[in-house]
Amino acid sequence: MNSTQEHKQQSPASVNCMVITVSDTRTKDTDKSGKLMIGLLEEAGHAVVAYSIVPDDYETIRETIYSAVSAPEIDIVLLTGGTGISSRDTTYEAVSSLLDKELPGFGEIFRFLSFTEDIGSAAILSRAIGGTISHTAVFSMPGSSGAVKLAMNRILLPELRHVKYELDKHRS
Repeated sequence: MNSTQEHKQQSPASVNCMVITVSDTRTKDTDKSGKLMIGLLEEAGHAVVAYSIVPDDYETIRETIYSAVSAPEIDIVLLTGGTGISSRDTTYEAVSSLLDKELPGFGEIFRFLSFTEDIGSAAILSRAIGGTISHTAVFSMPGSSGAVKLAMNRILLPELRHVKYELDKHRS
């Protein structure tokens, strides 16, 4: 057994997550991507301890993330929306400005999978990003339900427990 397999075996059974949808127009009734993310997390045995919809506003996104990573019950923050290149898309800037450590592989793999399995060369427009802030992981993905399904099923759900294990292993 390699070390990654050992770590996964030693990982917690579930993680506590916060889901943040970044949108100027979505409500809890119309937030397909946020609901999909919550459903996938719960189906995989994880707890969604907080859920919020915030406008695509740099300071509001930063404040919401900072509040989430300051809450001891939240292990992982997952954002959907605001990762494109329009003038209103500020999620990437808000997330990247707070990260202690970036996990570039998340965005790289997301764009690779988007390119090969889903949207082709339009994948270059995605600014998915992941990393850590203190002892909390943060992953941000596009707002479409297809993007959420791809990121969750192919990248995040297989690794969330392992991410939590890695964040906790040297904490006192």
